[in-house]
Amino acid sequence: WRAVDAKINELQELVNLAEAEADDGLNEEIRAEIEALATTLGDMRRELLLSGPHDGRDAILAIYAGAGGTESQDWAEILLRMYLRWAERHKFHTEIIDQMEGEEAGLKSVMVEIRGRNAYGLLRSERGVHRLVRISPFDNARRRHTSFALVEVIPDIGEEISVEINPDDLRMD
Repeated sequence: WRAVDAKINELQELVNLAEAEADDGLNEEIRAEIEALATTLGDMRRELLLSGPHDGRDAILAIYAGAGGTESQDWAEILLRMYLRWAERHKFHTEIIDQMEGEEAGLKSVMVEIRGRNAYGLLRSERGVHRLVRISPFDNARRRHTSFALVEVIPDIGEEISVEINPDDLRMD
């Protein structure tokens, strides 16, 4: 960060010099330096955002249809397709671990393993309730419906957990 700060101060001095001398060649050099600095800042920002203890791990994504019956189940399926396409674009490997179909359409629940570099770090902000308001394709009266689906994102920690129980902490009744 200090090196970036020093580079910004240096560029500011170059800008002042270029303005004083009206030097177009110096302006091109400044523009190239600014682009390189922007790339560096983007990389540093990404590194900072993905600095959590599990951010570099694979992710387990679970989607559960909320209240709303067929509408919410359809919304859960739409979310699944969206996340699978997102993973494909990022060249992540996906595998559906568990899936429960809805009665008429959609999914009641689904669990997907997403494997790739920083999968959990990139997906962790997706957790929570997702809401969709639309004119229902399942309602003959063409009314507007609100659908809910819960998305949970869990880091895949594999077999790394070992639990040690101190025998002195146990009490037998």
